[in-house]
Amino acid sequence: MDAHTFAVTRTDAEWRDRLTPEQYQVMRNHGTERPGSCALLHEHRSGTFSCAGCDTPLFESTLKFESGTGWPSFNDPLPGAIETTEDRAYGMVRTECHCATCGSHLGHVFPDGPPPTGLRYCINGVALNFAPAE
Repeated sequence: MDAHTFAVTRTDAEWRDRLTPEQYQVMRNHGTERPGSCALLHEHRSGTFSCAGCDTPLFESTLKFESGTGWPSFNDPLPGAIETTEDRAYGMVRTECHCATCGSHLGHVFPDGPPPTGLRYCINGVALNFAPAE
């Protein structure tokens, strides 16, 4: 992913200006927020979740579900919004998901979600913004 060029690019200083320290740690350093710590975990209104790094729409609220994990979970992203890479950190093999527009780390995707996809996109809430439907 490091060699990939994204449509939205910023210098490190620009990322630090745009993101909070916690967002920067999660989105640019592949960190993870503490489970249950984000208000978006409990967001149930109709609307769209977008990337906090570049405002790209990522998920519709109709695809959000309660996974009990402590992070917002979705069973399918908007078409073309997310790319994945293999993550071998911490002695595990996982599928990392990142914003297809700016490359920011969002979380991981697991094959234990509900139908119809059977996927669980486990997303750090600080990596998301939410816009309620009008």
